[in-house]
Amino acid sequence: MCNRSFRDFLTPLLLTATAAGFISSCATNPVTGTPDMVFMTEAKEIQLGDSYDSKVKQQYSVYPDPELQAYVQGIGKKLAAQSHRPHLTFHFTVLDSPEINAFALPGGHIYITRGILAYFNSEAELAAVLGHEIGHVTARHGVRQHSAATATGVVGAILGAATGIQATQDLFSVFGNAMLSGYGRDHELESDRLGAEYLARTGYDPQAMIKVIGVLKNQEEFEKKRAAAENRQPRIYHGVFASHPSADKRLQEVVAEGDKFKTLSVPGIKREDYLKRLDKLAYGDGAKEGIRRGRMFYHRDLNMALTFPEGWRIENSPYAIVSWTPEKEVLVMVKKLTLPSDNTASLESFLKSQAKLSAQFHGKPIADMKLPSVTGTDRMSSPFGTRETRVSAVRYGQNAYLFFGATKEPAAFTRFDPDFIATAASLRPLKPAEKPWAEGQRLRLVRARAGDAFATLAKASPLTEYSESTLRLINDKFPDGEPRAGELIKIIE
Repeated sequence: MCNRSFRDFLTPLLLTATAAGFISSCATNPVTGTPDMVFMTEAKEIQLGDSYDSKVKQQYSVYPDPELQAYVQGIGKKLAAQSHRPHLTFHFTVLDSPEINAFALPGGHIYITRGILAYFNSEAELAAVLGHEIGHVTARHGVRQHSAATATGVVGAILGAATGIQATQDLFSVFGNAMLSGYGRDHELESDRLGAEYLARTGYDPQAMIKVIGVLKNQEEFEKKRAAAENRQPRIYHGVFASHPSADKRLQEVVAEGDKFKTLSVPGIKREDYLKRLDKLAYGDGAKEGIRRGRMFYHRDLNMALTFPEGWRIENSPYAIVSWTPEKEVLVMVKKLTLPSDNTASLESFLKSQAKLSAQFHGKPIADMKLPSVTGTDRMSSPFGTRETRVSAVRYGQNAYLFFGATKEPAAFTRFDPDFIATAASLRPLKPAEKPWAEGQRLRLVRARAGDAFATLAKASPLTEYSESTLRLINDKFPDGEPRAGELIKIIE
């Protein structure tokens, strides 16, 4: 047998496979005019974006404000008309999410959350982020990442054939990763350059790109410190770099290229026009998903309230509510299940079937609880491994609420078990005074009066943590700015 390395054996196969794909898949980049190595026609790109649009809207609700939707759509359409792909049908959607995010799918679907809108202070800043996301579409960043993943898949298939190790790639996760973490500095800078150009061509100041990145950088730095203190992942916008824009010379250079496309001697900012659109915008948790307020959880549509242990963090998702100790060594998880309309089984039988409990589980009602309930312990799988778990179920209306409590250290279970039982026992209808709280918080626009200070305004805020810093961040006054008399500012009610 001749002395050939594995690499020698593999290279001809790789060259054959990749060359065949690339030769038939070159396309001209709409921005640069140079060839792109992509495996997708424009028609396929649009089809892909349309199919993923439905997945996005399954994950997020569309914000129920037709006027705000039309406003954002109108600005986006103006920018897209001045882009390198004006023939595409762009779609701009405000998502009902408190996350700080905006992202684009191939083919022209662009999303922006109500959470990030709260941090903008002019129409030009909103346009800057929309222009940045349009830049991802026009430069085909998503398609190019898709093609890179496809090429990896081709190589992976060859490696699999040669080694018996299979490689797979979930293509939706390719875009999901980009939505969360961006496309890399080169592509993000290209989108900033393109966004600045589209701003200038549409009559906005291209320097709004620098301005909004500075606002979001302040939010990011504060959020990272807060997340570290709360032992969780930070919620930040992907289109922000490590350096502050005031110190990022490359970013300043690419944005400055937009100046040559200016159509107005005094480009638009439209601060108050934008701010007035935010009056009564939902802030933080949404009423449809439930509201966290200190140790309390309120749900308007389910007419229910829960009390979690003092000092624990509450995380809410479409699938469950999870409350953790600060060190994440103890947790309670709550899941809502709809009871069958013809349900005749006991609550314990329902709990056993849904939670897959062992035959050894024997429950009893929760002491002094008016609602039908059952509770007991069993060994179950948990985020900490198989652990002794407090399992409870409470029937309320047509739903059964399942509670699971576990500890990382088995010896700690006895100490925290009363907290697990108390959390399940706290389930009850909303009190009349709590119903406004279950509607959630909203931004309100006010004129600052002489002597107003964010420290004073924060005391009147419903925010239970970081209220002063939050007011400064959403008004672009972070870290120590104060409102000027007569200035239109955002407060939270």
